Amino acid sequence: MELTVVGWAGSFPGPDSPASCYLIEADDFRLVLDLGNGALGALQRYTALSEVDAICLSHLHADHCMDVIGYSVFQNYHPGGPRPRIPVYGPPGTADRLNLALDSHSKTITEAFEFAELAPGTIEIGPLTITTARMQHTVETFGFRIEHAGRVMAYSADTAPCDELVTLARDADLLLAEASFTDGPDLPPDLHLTARQAAEHAARAGAAELVLTHLVAWNDPAVSQEQAAAAYDGPLRLASSGLRLLGAGSARPGGGRPAGT
Repeated sequence: MELTVVGWAGSFPGPDSPASCYLIEADDFRLVLDLGNGALGALQRYTALSEVDAICLSHLHADHCMDVIGYSVFQNYHPGGPRPRIPVYGPPGTADRLNLALDSHSKTITEAFEFAELAPGTIEIGPLTITTARMQHTVETFGFRIEHAGRVMAYSADTAPCDELVTLARDADLLLAEASFTDGPDLPPDLHLTARQAAEHAARAGAAELVLTHLVAWNDPAVSQEQAAAAYDGPLRLASSGLRLLGAGSARPGGGRPAGT
């Protein structure tokens, strides 16, 4: 199982990255995990759009799902004819929400994708075993535990502190955790994690490695690193576009931004 970070910017695309998007590959199966605004173009650096086998959307905020709209154009209007529908797993109401963003004269989103509703529990998607749980966010949001061939990665999606994330990440090889906030007074409740809180969840879960993502452009990444390192003593890095993690546990040489760099 290999994870490629396509987009890691939080809340809106930043100068160095699209919004949230991750590519997971196992046994020639390609799963896109979130497809936020700006991510569709960058995704094509790592896979052809015709080779994506499934999409999972953690929730329906634009920075996690909006580029499904552009993808539908590729699917519905390809010069070779409409492409086979791709399965999309998302919260209830995903198809209706995305259709609102389409022109009324366009083909519908369901002509491009086949939608299935996520619910807490475990499902098989291709060769991947995926366990989902509801996170603590302003809309229905799912975190993911993804397993293949003895390797485990967990993804927080967007969440405030919650025990469910610790359960999903228990003894994982890698926790990909949002770190939208840095420590400070008067942070909005029930919205996002600070870098320190992300690290605390990783430590409680016994995750072997932590990658901080959903990093908001106005924060200093060095501060996020420092605050996370105070609460987690395992391998720690910031997400970066193109970072590939082999076996969901070890970085490809030269990839990523290790703590302290």
